[in-house]
Amino acid sequence: MISGALRRISTATPPLSTLMESSSGSQRLRALAQQLRLYKPPPSPPSSDDDEEEEKRQESARKVVSQLGFAESAAPIPHPPKFTPKRAAVLICLFEGDAGDLRVILTKRSRNLSTHSGEVALPGGKAEEGDADDCATAMREAKEEIGLDPSLVAVVTVIEPFLSKHLLRVTPVIGILSDYKVFNPVLNTSEVEEIFDAPLEMFLKDENRRSEQREWMGTKYLVHFFDFEEENKKYMIWGLTAGILIRAASVVFQRPPLFEEQKPISKIRGSITRGDTMP
Repeated sequence: MISGALRRISTATPPLSTLMESSSGSQRLRALAQQLRLYKPPPSPPSSDDDEEEEKRQESARKVVSQLGFAESAAPIPHPPKFTPKRAAVLICLFEGDAGDLRVILTKRSRNLSTHSGEVALPGGKAEEGDADDCATAMREAKEEIGLDPSLVAVVTVIEPFLSKHLLRVTPVIGILSDYKVFNPVLNTSEVEEIFDAPLEMFLKDENRRSEQREWMGTKYLVHFFDFEEENKKYMIWGLTAGILIRAASVVFQRPPLFEEQKPISKIRGSITRGDTMP
């Protein structure tokens, strides 16, 4: 349950009370923090008789959403062999822009990386043994990648995990940066090529967006692509990052996107082995 995840929010980040009392945080950010602390995930879809026991087991293990929005419980992995995805986390760091809009910090990954090179991503990465929880993973990675001091960010909630192309279980952590001007980015150039920000609300609009239908293990789904341009630089935000930001924007603004987020998903049958990837 998300409420359990909230109880595990790392003490390395400032408590919500700090943001609420901060003179630098706007009333809008304070209200947003209160709203997000009350966030609860949508209920899991009803299960069939054949899969009732499997659905109960997977529901208790937390709902997992793929990079395109379908639940792991809707795609049960047969046992044996038992497949356990490795954990990862990303930080959705929100702040208020000069125009009063909510914006999210994004990066462009180094072209020298072996996976997702040159792609737009949220700060984050794989969990390490010393990480207390998903929030600690996201904050540690953000500090390593872009020099974001955890003391500047108030973590307010986490949303449903996603399953990445390489079958990592990625938990999005939402944090609020009350004063963007005190953040001085220091890029780890071996991992990050650029840092920029984009309006979160764009991921609910059907503008500068396209989608492609793909298929994985007999199930069709949509991949979303958003074109974004700022200061004469063009970026493509797609796949896992786009899927996470669509969901995050829906939670923050409390409304669905103005486009079809996903195709209806039926049960997926078949075995998964380590090293498999989604198309």
